[in-house]
Amino acid sequence: MQPFPLFLLLPLSPVTIIISFHYNYHRNRPAFAFILRCRTFVMKTFIDKAGFWQIAERRKPETSIPPNYSRLNKIRLVRGGKEYFDLLLQLIAGSQQSIHLQTYIFADDETGQTVITALIAAAKRNVQVHLMVDGYASADLGGSFRRKAEDAGIQFRFFEPLFRARHYYFGRRMHHKVFVSDGRVAIVGGMNIADRYNDFPEEPSWFDFAIAVEGEAASELCVLCWKSWNNFQSKMTITCCEKNLLPFEIGIKEPTAVRVRRNDWVRHKNEVSGSYIEMFRGARSHITIISSYFLPGRMIRRLLRHAVKRGVEVRVITAGPSDVLLAKRAERWMYDWLLRNKISLFEYQPTVLHAKAAVCDGEWLTLGSYNVNNISAYASIELNLDIRDETFAADFERRLEDVIKNDCIAITKDQHVRSKNIFTQFLRWCSYEFVRLAFYLLTFYFKQKRVLAARR
Repeated sequence: MQPFPLFLLLPLSPVTIIISFHYNYHRNRPAFAFILRCRTFVMKTFIDKAGFWQIAERRKPETSIPPNYSRLNKIRLVRGGKEYFDLLLQLIAGSQQSIHLQTYIFADDETGQTVITALIAAAKRNVQVHLMVDGYASADLGGSFRRKAEDAGIQFRFFEPLFRARHYYFGRRMHHKVFVSDGRVAIVGGMNIADRYNDFPEEPSWFDFAIAVEGEAASELCVLCWKSWNNFQSKMTITCCEKNLLPFEIGIKEPTAVRVRRNDWVRHKNEVSGSYIEMFRGARSHITIISSYFLPGRMIRRLLRHAVKRGVEVRVITAGPSDVLLAKRAERWMYDWLLRNKISLFEYQPTVLHAKAAVCDGEWLTLGSYNVNNISAYASIELNLDIRDETFAADFERRLEDVIKNDCIAITKDQHVRSKNIFTQFLRWCSYEFVRLAFYLLTFYFKQKRVLAARR
């Protein structure tokens, strides 16, 4: 039997080529490939005049930005410490209709008193102020603090767990940190409201970042805060943010693609984890991660290992000084695996590192409250912003490079070997296993009577 004449494929449609493929491919593979290349040349050179190629081009996506991003946004990177709290107080003072502040820790210290005083002043201007803090991390707030806020007109609430009794509670923690003013401007990051996140003379703040956003993403965050405040009631009508949205002006050269990402296992949300997975799977050149408590789970470790095998350079900035010594020892137990898999490792030295972000290929980044560990992935409510903007991502990447160059020490295999012995390794292993066990028990906390008394 004579083979099918391959030259007849030139004017045929791609569907015909696919049908013919099974018949001809294995018989005449080199010739078939050559004919396909010739067909493409003819299509571009001649048939393009009829508009075919233009139609194909129009069918391509107009942008490489994935779905679920809002475009009409203006963003700004905010450094923790004085810069963050100056901006926060400025936005509180300029609020006209509503304020939402939801945070993990709100301490009754100098910084906390400064912020609550500003919120009280806003409430006296008839601004609707909603303040929600985590019921575990902020449990030390006394009854006098709450009465002072509520008497001034602030709507105050502790984020409560799933179940609770007199001496314990069971549930997840609200670990996210978000501020929204008038549904128009918002801040998302890793900073809590406490002195250690603020700058004082001869006592710099913990190292952290946030993103300030004006535009559609801020409106989305406002709706999220309302839903969180109302415990995601299924029969909620349109929120106040959507009813009374103040106009915002974004210049033609300023729009930035922003995606709001949440993790909340009760609400079946695993979006921040999904952003990290997307980043590690799709990276082509390099990834820089900065994480205060870096204890990646099995899936993330596998993705990082595969990324390195593809030729992706992976750098991780972790804490040097740490506020949780147990977690730091557990991290250092992981150093052997990281170095063995050719991941560059750095420890930040000047202060406690509290930042949580990752940037990929100088093209996009994710930043917020999410730590790369199973506690953030599966046991806490987290909030990040994904930013798709090459200029912004490249600038953030340069900032991290400066941090690596000026404020970090590189952890090499030789240095790590010199820092360990049988005793330290056993201690690190015990810490790592304890943290793993703590993950399963994380949402169960025994409540002390003195804490309960302070809550009342």
